[in-house]
Amino acid sequence: MLTYDSTGFRLDGHPLRILSGAMHYFRTRPEQWPARLAALRALGLNTVETYVPWNLHEPAPGRFERLEELGAFLDEARRQGLWTIVRPGPYICAEWDNGGLPAWLTARVGRRARTSDPEYLAAVDAFFDVLLPQVVERQWGRPGGSVLMVQVENEYGSFGGDAAYLGHLARGLRARGITVPLFTSDGPEDHMLAAGAVPGVLATVNFGSEPEAAFEVLRRHRPEDPPFCMEFWNGWFDHWGRPHHTRETDDAADALRRILAAGGSVNLYMAHGGTNFGTTAGANHADPPFNSTDWTHSPFQPVTTSYDYDAALDERGAAAPKFAAFQQVIAEFAAEHPELVRYVDDREPQFPALPPVLTARQIELDEVAELPFGPAVASPVPPLFEELGLAHGLVRYTTTVPALSGAYPLAVEGLRDRATVYLDGERVAELERGVEGEKLTADGGTRVQLLVESLGRVNYGPQVGETKGLTGVRHERQYLHGWQAEPLALEPLPAAAWAPGTPTAERLARGVLHLDATGDAFLAVPGGGHGYLWVNGFLLGRYDARGPQTTLFCPQPLLREGANTVALLELGDAAPNRVELREQPDLG
Repeated sequence: MLTYDSTGFRLDGHPLRILSGAMHYFRTRPEQWPARLAALRALGLNTVETYVPWNLHEPAPGRFERLEELGAFLDEARRQGLWTIVRPGPYICAEWDNGGLPAWLTARVGRRARTSDPEYLAAVDAFFDVLLPQVVERQWGRPGGSVLMVQVENEYGSFGGDAAYLGHLARGLRARGITVPLFTSDGPEDHMLAAGAVPGVLATVNFGSEPEAAFEVLRRHRPEDPPFCMEFWNGWFDHWGRPHHTRETDDAADALRRILAAGGSVNLYMAHGGTNFGTTAGANHADPPFNSTDWTHSPFQPVTTSYDYDAALDERGAAAPKFAAFQQVIAEFAAEHPELVRYVDDREPQFPALPPVLTARQIELDEVAELPFGPAVASPVPPLFEELGLAHGLVRYTTTVPALSGAYPLAVEGLRDRATVYLDGERVAELERGVEGEKLTADGGTRVQLLVESLGRVNYGPQVGETKGLTGVRHERQYLHGWQAEPLALEPLPAAAWAPGTPTAERLARGVLHLDATGDAFLAVPGGGHGYLWVNGFLLGRYDARGPQTTLFCPQPLLREGANTVALLELGDAAPNRVELREQPDLG
C-alpha cells in the first residue's frame, strides 16, 4: 500500500518518488494508448494521471456510455509498467466543456452545482455508483491493480468553501471501496488551500514556477504532508484567435529540476495533451481578476480543438523539445536517488515508432446537402439548447416582427455563442458573444431567423454551468415572441440526402479520400472561415481561420484503406470546396 509522511511516500514499505505525467484517455484514441504510455515510460516517468469527464460518460440522465474506457486505460498503463492516479471529478476543469459537469445537470441545478445541495449530490452519487467499481478493483495491491491515488473534486479552493460538500465526496469514495490515499489539489494560495483541503486527506498544489515558494505555502497548511505538485504547468492551452502558447524548454526543465531538488513528487501537466475531439473543448471567461482581456477582442475565450499544450509529447504523440530536456532531468535525479524510482516491472522502456504522416492529397468536396434540422419546437421565447435536449450543435430560431411595427433596431440578448442573422431570408450579419456587432434594423412583418452555434462551455470560474442559445430578441423595447426552434446535433454526422452540387455557406459538403495505406493526417480547410470537419462519420472538431490552429489532427485509427468520407460544415461567410492533407501540424 501507499503511505506518506512529511518526508515522502512509501510503497509497500519502500521509498518512492512519484514521477507522473498527465495523459487523458478521452483525448486520445484507445488504439493509441499503448504507444503514448510507452513514451511516458521512456521519458522516465513511473506513473500516469488522468481525469474522468462525467459529461462524456453520462450524456443524458441515467444513460451511461464508454465507461469501460477508463478501466481499459488503467489496464494498459499497468501493462506498460506505470502506476496510475485517477481524478474522477465530479468537476475536473481540464479546459473541457463545462469542466466535465453534464449540461443537463447544471441547467437543472444552476448555482447549486459543486455544493452540498441534495439534488446535485444525488446525481454525483448515482454517477460514482456506476463509475467507481472499475477503479476500486484496479487499486494497487489487488491483482493487476495500478491505481495509487484518487482525487477528491478538483481545485475546489478556487471556487468555493462548502466543506460539507467535500466531506460528502471523501466519505463517498471510501464507502464505495476506495482504500488508496485520497488527495485534493489547489493553487498554492492560503485561501485556496484553506477552502479546498479536507481533514485527513493529502493536500497537493498546482503551479508552473517558483516551486520553493509553492511548497512553503503547502507546508504552512500541511506540515505532515509530503511536497507534491499535482499539476506542473510545463505548457499551456490555446484559445481561438490568439498565438499558440509556448514555454521555453530550459525554463520548464529548470522548474522541474527545482521541484525534484525540493524533495517533491510531480505530475507533468501535460505530458501528452492530445485532442479535444468533437465539441468537447471548453472555454474561459475573462471576468477580472481571473484573466485579462487586454489580449483578446472578447471576454469569452473558446479553447481550440488541439490540446497540444506545448507538452513533452505533441498532439500526435511525437517527442517535442521538452521530451529530451525532461528526460535528462529525470535521469539525473534517478541516477542520484535510484532507491526512490521503482517501476511496476523491470522492462527497459522504449520510445515507440509512430505511424507515417499522410501528405500531398486534396479532397474535392463535390456533394452537398441541406442541414437536416430536427422537428421545430414552438415556444413563446427562444428555448435554450438544454431545454431542447441539445448539449452542443446548432439551433435555427425563427419568428416574425409584428406587422404593424415600424422600422426599429433589433437587439439579440444573451447570445451563447455565435449567430448568423437572416432577415426575410437574406444573410445580414454574424454576431459573436462579447463582441459589439453591426446595428440591425427590421420593419414590421420581417421574418427574423438566427442560426445559433454553441462553442465550449466555460470550464473554470464562476460561470461554469452556463447554458447555451440566446435569451431573447428585442425589436426596439419590445421582445419578439412566437418562436420556432429547430435543433441540430453534430455528433454523429447528421443523416442527409447528398447530391452533386457546389458547396455554399451553411451546407454540408462531402468528398472522398482514397488511401492505399493509412497513417496519421493533418487536415486543412483552405478558404474556410469556421466550421466542423468529419472523417468517416467521426467529428474531428471545430476549425477556425483565426487560428492559431489551422490544421486538425486525424489519427490513423480513424482512417481505412480504400475510400474514406470527409465531410465539412462551413458556418462562416465562405464556401470552401476542398480539404487538404498537410505534411505537419500548423499551430501558428
